[in-house]
Amino acid sequence: MSTKFVFVTGGVVSSLGKGITAASLGRLLKARGFHISMQKCDPYYNVDPGLLSPLQHGEAFITDDGIAADLDLGHYERFIDESLHGEASTTTGKVHKKIMERELAGEYHGGTVQVVPHVTNEIKSRILSAAQNSGADIAIIEIGGTVGDMESSPYMEAIRQLRWELGDHSTCFIHVTLLPYISAAGEMKTKPTQHSVKMLRSIGIQPDVIVCRTEKPISEDAKEKIAMFCNVKASNVVQNADCSSIYEVPLLLEAEGLGDIVCDVLSLPKHKADLADWKELVDNLHHPKHSLRIALVGKYVALHDAYLSVSEALKHAGIANRCDTKISWILSDDLTEDNVSDLASYDGILIPGGFGNRGAEGIILAARFAREHGKPCLMIGYGMQLAVVEAVRHLLGKAEANSTEVCHSCAVPVISIPEDRIGVNDSRQNSRQGGFDIALRPGRIHDLYGSDRIRERHGNRYEVNQAFVQPLEEKGFHFTAFCENGQYPEAFEMESHPFYIGVIYHPEYISRPNHPHPLFRGFVETCLAQHQDKE
Repeated sequence: MSTKFVFVTGGVVSSLGKGITAASLGRLLKARGFHISMQKCDPYYNVDPGLLSPLQHGEAFITDDGIAADLDLGHYERFIDESLHGEASTTTGKVHKKIMERELAGEYHGGTVQVVPHVTNEIKSRILSAAQNSGADIAIIEIGGTVGDMESSPYMEAIRQLRWELGDHSTCFIHVTLLPYISAAGEMKTKPTQHSVKMLRSIGIQPDVIVCRTEKPISEDAKEKIAMFCNVKASNVVQNADCSSIYEVPLLLEAEGLGDIVCDVLSLPKHKADLADWKELVDNLHHPKHSLRIALVGKYVALHDAYLSVSEALKHAGIANRCDTKISWILSDDLTEDNVSDLASYDGILIPGGFGNRGAEGIILAARFAREHGKPCLMIGYGMQLAVVEAVRHLLGKAEANSTEVCHSCAVPVISIPEDRIGVNDSRQNSRQGGFDIALRPGRIHDLYGSDRIRERHGNRYEVNQAFVQPLEEKGFHFTAFCENGQYPEAFEMESHPFYIGVIYHPEYISRPNHPHPLFRGFVETCLAQHQDKE
């Protein structure tokens, strides 16, 4: 069949959970046997979020084909259990960049370039081509921002046009709104939703489904009122109530009938949804048998979304072990020789990625403490690189060792940018970004994966200096993973340590709630074993 399209828009306020709603719908439709693709249209002018501060926009999720994308793509992949391509991420920066390139190449033959039709045509082209290339039965497209925003107006116009161009039963419009509860009045207010839908209809879009974010259950009277004023069926007003975990949302929306509603709108067969594995993981999540305290030592802990995929991957491993993994967010800037021993109270230490020189010494202190005190520790990206610096300083006795990212003129450069990347002023060309094949040597990492060859996603410009590999090997600090051509070390482990593993790649990007990543799973299992030994 030809691809059907679901467009998810938002109103009233931002951060309502459009991404989780879209991802949950993807899981419900996949559970009905449909092939699903997903896409995020972001209205900001950055070409991609790869160079945005993590403290401003959260993490940049990296696809296998090497595109830095919005963190919502991480939710999409985790919920539908599919790897998406870079074209699943569209930004206004990408759209306008392409239009300007065409204009400078003379493709518009001297014509005036305008929002309509040139910008809207480019948006439509990206939506249609991504769906076609995926081969999906249903493409779900989330439009960033809220209805009425100046920045999102071209996207709204583009999807308005697509409804009529694609024909009957080919599109479904879902609008996510807020139903605030006014505690002083003891009432839930529908007026913000009415105004949001009125704004949407004023630009020519009539929603087929309204998903209401609420603190409390919606009464049937409220649903009827929304239906009457917003011109939708009362049965198509869906409640999305607050819950303790985002992984509950697919089951809550299934109970509301969202999957069948969308199938009705798109004239698709309403197959029975197979959500058995999802129900099992949610049951494990709600009924843990154990609890662990994990110290996450990082540079951007002020905004937890900066480490979203890491914290979710840890949660996935906890679910698999019927274990509640409680994260303490520790700013690496605050760690000193005087207080680093506080890490002893935690069951494990997780050191994620980062950039720049701030907070580096705190990360090095955390890595050293974990190494010397037998504390389970998983280090990723920047964390792995600084752990190698720590090893060179204290196992090889080279006190001036450092990364050139931290100290450009350091006397002993353990981590540096390879010469063939220096001077390349492009964030993709001067780094290894995306999926790369890795060869594993015998050791703990090999045992966890159960394979000689793996594929993992990267996002690093800096590499480990090969000159330190052999000297560290002699100290029991083993590099047991290398890129396919053997040029760059990918991971290390220590044979005498319960779990001291560092990887330059980012395993968190491919972890799934029903398929936890083996490194995170092994980390949690080791933390749990040590915790039980103390009891």
